Amino acid sequence: MPLVRIDVNQGRSRGDLQKLSRGIHDAILAEYGIPERDYFHILTEHPEGQIFAQDAGLGFERTKGVVMIQIFTQGGRSQDAKQRLFAAVAGKLAEAGIAGEDVFIGYVENTAGDWSFGFGRAQYVTGELAVPRK
Repeated sequence: MPLVRIDVNQGRSRGDLQKLSRGIHDAILAEYGIPERDYFHILTEHPEGQIFAQDAGLGFERTKGVVMIQIFTQGGRSQDAKQRLFAAVAGKLAEAGIAGEDVFIGYVENTAGDWSFGFGRAQYVTGELAVPRK
């Protein structure tokens, strides 16, 4: 059950934003086998000059089309699984016209007890939801 935050510069159409979000979700579905309805995305558009995303010294330039993605999810997946997810996200976003150098992903892990889906309960802890195993 990832929570995904997506930050982009203003200027994309509503359809493009939906395609971007859906592409990320489809990659997570394919790689992690989560349920379709585990779809929790927060998409924020920023005025020009509010996103700074350089290349960390890798020798390429990003464009104003940069997509900053934060994936918050439960720990336990292998480094190989994470690498496959990163590649799948980049592939899905390429289908939406976003260049690979404009895809930035930060991956944050936590535990089952760090989630509440409503009613002030930690449903993975109470047993109302099964803890994902993949």
